[in-house]
Amino acid sequence: MPLLHRLAVTAALTTAATAGALAPAAATPLPLPLPFDGESADRLVITVSETGEADDAATFLLNCHPTGGTHPRARAACRQLDSQTVWGRDPFAPVSPDAMCTGQYGGPATARVTGHWAGRPVNAWFNRTNGCEIARWNRFSVVLRTPGS
Repeated sequence: MPLLHRLAVTAALTTAATAGALAPAAATPLPLPLPFDGESADRLVITVSETGEADDAATFLLNCHPTGGTHPRARAACRQLDSQTVWGRDPFAPVSPDAMCTGQYGGPATARVTGHWAGRPVNAWFNRTNGCEIARWNRFSVVLRTPGS
């Protein structure tokens, strides 16, 4: 058998064998992607206390993208968080120690937010001890369930 003929036959047999081996796999549907492990999803645990209102002191779960959890206004809270999220900036960053803040006092309410947001871990504390902290709290009023929000 001439060399060119032998190469053509070998190539044809190899192609047929490869196609035959892949045919069952091509006919089988591909598996669905694995779900998020919960570590990288937009999922926050929000604890609010010392509000003076028994109904407002609570711990709840907020899931965004998709929306869910135990937060009573999850969709609005996710929208508020999305509006605060800007690439390269931490929306949960504390007030700068160099900030000049008014001496007003907004009450004893405190809040803690933990979890993951926009692919980053979150461990933020909120209070209402001066004007800067009150403004920071108000930027998250729906998330923190400020009365009337």
